[in-house]
Amino acid sequence: MNQIALPPRQPLPDAQAWRGEMSEVGLDWVGMQGIALPLELAGKPLQAKVDAGINLRPSAAGARGIHMSRLYLALDELTQGELTPRRIENTLRAFLASQPEHSDSASLRIGGELLLSRSAMLSPQRGWKAYPLRIDAALTHRLALSLQIGVPYSSTCPSSAALSRQLAQQQFQFDFEQAASVSPQQVLDWLAEHGMPATPHSQRSWAWVTVWQTDGGSAFNPVNLIDRIEHTLGTPLQTLVKRRDEQAFALANGQNLMFCEDAARRLYQMLRSQCDVGAFSVRVEHQESLHAHNAVAELSWREGGDAA
Repeated sequence: MNQIALPPRQPLPDAQAWRGEMSEVGLDWVGMQGIALPLELAGKPLQAKVDAGINLRPSAAGARGIHMSRLYLALDELTQGELTPRRIENTLRAFLASQPEHSDSASLRIGGELLLSRSAMLSPQRGWKAYPLRIDAALTHRLALSLQIGVPYSSTCPSSAALSRQLAQQQFQFDFEQAASVSPQQVLDWLAEHGMPATPHSQRSWAWVTVWQTDGGSAFNPVNLIDRIEHTLGTPLQTLVKRRDEQAFALANGQNLMFCEDAARRLYQMLRSQCDVGAFSVRVEHQESLHAHNAVAELSWREGGDAA
C-alpha cells in the first residue's frame, strides 16, 4: 500500500480569537439555545432543553466571538447527579473560567416537564401528569436563581354558577306554582329530570408560580411546591377517572367557585405563609369556555415589599 506523505501538523486556525469588526462593541449574551440534556430533578428524570451563554466584553483588541464548545463541555456537570443550585452555580463558574478574557457574566435556562404519578379522587387508580417547569440562573457577582412551575387546574365561574342557580329556582317555581303542596318524592323526581336547566361554565386553568431561591445551596423542591399549589386551588386536573371520580370532581368544582382574582390571592396567602422564599410572582390564566379570550390575574411579592 502506498504511503501518503502528510505535512507536519500545524495548529488549527481559531477564527473566534481573531479580532473582529467592531470588537469594541460588547454583547450582553452569546451562547446556545435548546441543548438537549438528560437531568435528574427531585429524584425523577427530566428531559430538558437548556440555554447556556455568557456576555462578551468590549475590547479594542477583543476577540471576534466566544468558544461555545467550552460551554457545551461544562454542561456535562449538570448530568452528573441531582440538579441542585450548587451544581448549577458550579457550572456557571466553569463557564466563566473557560474564557475569562471574554466574560464576567454567565447564565442558564433549563426547561422541561416533570412527570408525576397522581392518584384518582376516589377509585384506586393512578395516572401520570406533566408539569412544565423552568429554572433561570445567572451569575455575575452572586448567584440569582428562580424556579417557575406550571400547574393546571379547573375553575368554575361564581357568576355563572349564580345565574344557573337562579334559572333552576325560576324553573322550579314555574313548574310547581299551581300545586297546593309538593312531596319530597316530587322534588326528587323533578331534580332528576329538570334540576339543571342551565349549567355553570368551567374552564381549564393554569397557575404559573415563580419563586426566587433565598439560599443558593439548598435543594430544589418542585414536588412540594406543586402539591401546595394543588391543595390551595382545590381542583387540580385529573388523570384516569372512573364515574365516581368524575362525580367527586364535579362536586369539588361546585364547592370551589373562583374567579382568577380569587385564585391569585389564594396562592399569595399560601406562598407567604408556607414557603420560605425571598420573592415570588403568580400568574393565573382561566382559559374561558364562555369568551374567546382568557381571564388573567398577576401579582408579585419580594421580601421587604408587598403584593404588587
